[in-house]
Amino acid sequence: MTSPELQADTLPSRDEAAYVLDRKTVTSILYALDTENRDKLVELMEPLHPADIADLLEQVNAFDRGRLLRLYDKEFDGDILSELDESIREEVIAALSPSTLADAVRDLESDDVVDLLEDLEEPQQEAILDALEEPDRLAIQQALSYPESSAGRLMQREVVMAPDHWTVGHAIDHMRGTDDLPYQFYHIVLVDPRMHPVGQVALGRLMASPRGTPLSEIASEEFQIIPVDQDEEDVAYAFNQYHLISAPVVDADGRLVGVITIDDAMIVMDEENESDMLLLAGVDDESSLSDTVINTTRRRFPWLAVNLLTAIVASLVISIFDETIAQFVALAVLMPIVASMGGNAGTQSLTVAVRALATKDLTGSNVLRVIRRESLVGLINGLAFALVMGIIGVLWFGDMTLGYVIGTAMVINLVVAGLAGAVIPVILDRVGVDPALASGTFVTTVTDVVGFFAFLGLAAMVLL
Repeated sequence: MTSPELQADTLPSRDEAAYVLDRKTVTSILYALDTENRDKLVELMEPLHPADIADLLEQVNAFDRGRLLRLYDKEFDGDILSELDESIREEVIAALSPSTLADAVRDLESDDVVDLLEDLEEPQQEAILDALEEPDRLAIQQALSYPESSAGRLMQREVVMAPDHWTVGHAIDHMRGTDDLPYQFYHIVLVDPRMHPVGQVALGRLMASPRGTPLSEIASEEFQIIPVDQDEEDVAYAFNQYHLISAPVVDADGRLVGVITIDDAMIVMDEENESDMLLLAGVDDESSLSDTVINTTRRRFPWLAVNLLTAIVASLVISIFDETIAQFVALAVLMPIVASMGGNAGTQSLTVAVRALATKDLTGSNVLRVIRRESLVGLINGLAFALVMGIIGVLWFGDMTLGYVIGTAMVINLVVAGLAGAVIPVILDRVGVDPALASGTFVTTVTDVVGFFAFLGLAAMVLL
């Protein structure tokens, strides 16, 4: 039984961020490692959620992680493995003893085991598969035969099903007499004699109905069937769009092979959002805080190289007007303002477009309206900031013509930024390229080149 004092230590105080590991607890755990006090370590770790233990393993260095796994070995829970970041999962599995690993894996649902296996090397995959009983091992191997990032990889094989002619009483008696029900489930899937799902009954509705009620009469109206080869992004979209809690998965013949629950769908959505955010920043979507310096450098270098090339293109535009800049030093002072405003405006439009494409809100039926809206927003913002910069240019350098030049360039660049931010992601999506992956580079290049060319070109025509 955990003492109230210990529980209080592990919960975030009002002065700390919610759900962050308490620094005092982390320090105490590290001290228990230093003194090799296993009893104290188990006492400190016992009240922590598996997700918090996974966070702890990710935050400490490799040396402390190894010491913790050796000392905590026999208490290690399989749920911790499923919560771990992929970048250190192999390291943790390799550090666990075979018996501990076997016990941990046996407690997991099939979808969690598949998630563990698909990113591991073959020797570690074999070690985990060998720890499973024959039926479970065959089910996992079949799941791994489905395409990566498909519903077949995401689903769990443990399904509570019932013939469509059963009553509530039949279903309750069946569940009470079954020893291997899933740890967590939300619906009973109704199937016909050919194992085709024909409906599902929510557990709440089941428990509130008389025993003699046919299951078909209380089946949920919100019933979606997921093909086993459907992309997991589309699965997550269906759960979000239709407010699903769980959905049956069928093979090519329409037979029930598994079920996907909302927690798995939300993990996919979270991973896609995180991936888009990293890619928009030019960072590899597999990057994490646990990566080594070499791996982090290797993943970021290509994107920096691409940015260098785009910067060179923008510099070539500037070099065309070197004589103009030499005669009017004020141009060099004001030039970054035009490019920066265009880049920020383009990023705003780009982010909205990429997110709308990911959620399927931006389609062929409304794409022209969205592009027109972003262009008009760019025009209005451009006019407003053109007025501001025009006044600043006059007050700063005492030149009315320079104010006209930078104001006009501002309008041109913000309109182009809004247009590019909306159009480029759509074009990339149409040609099969992830908009989050490449849009930022293209939009930045367009706004830099157009901004410099418009500003310096107008200056060359008007001021010389």
